[in-house]
Amino acid sequence: MKRTFIVVVGTLVLFQLVLAQAPPRAPKPGPEHKRMAYFAGNWTVEGEMKASPFGPGGKFTGADHNEMLGGFFLVLHSQGKGPMGDMKSLAVMGYDRDNKAYFYNEYASAGHMESAKGSITGDTWTWNSEEKMGAKIVKSRFTLKELSPSSYSMQWETQDGTSWSTLMEGKATKITKAK
Repeated sequence: MKRTFIVVVGTLVLFQLVLAQAPPRAPKPGPEHKRMAYFAGNWTVEGEMKASPFGPGGKFTGADHNEMLGGFFLVLHSQGKGPMGDMKSLAVMGYDRDNKAYFYNEYASAGHMESAKGSITGDTWTWNSEEKMGAKIVKSRFTLKELSPSSYSMQWETQDGTSWSTLMEGKATKITKAK
């Protein structure tokens, strides 16, 4: 009986010590997360698509509303008009600390979804993805160069075999900062 009492009291004391420990601290965004804040705000976008298996060529315009979510993710709401008509998309950008890479997942009103893995060197972001078109795998590269705190240029290329072909070129201008 005395032994049972000691075990029960010991368990209760241990339980109270565990509860008295400070709760774990919430993670904080790192410099990689903070780097994405460049894109937060409202932007206008314009450019030109080249005719390709992805669609017809022609000019496009758009507007983006981007906001940071908890300092860890950037949520991008886009809408615009291009060679295939009106479009809207929702995307999320983040940084994966374990793989030391940025990620981008987009869902578009045209019915497609895209996932890309990204990196940044200086003022240039590079996003790579692979997409299946029929039985063929098409590699894509999206390059974005920061021109100033309120503008960037962009280029989308695909690879068929060993050479890259430009499918889109454009520019974006920030019109307001995120609140």
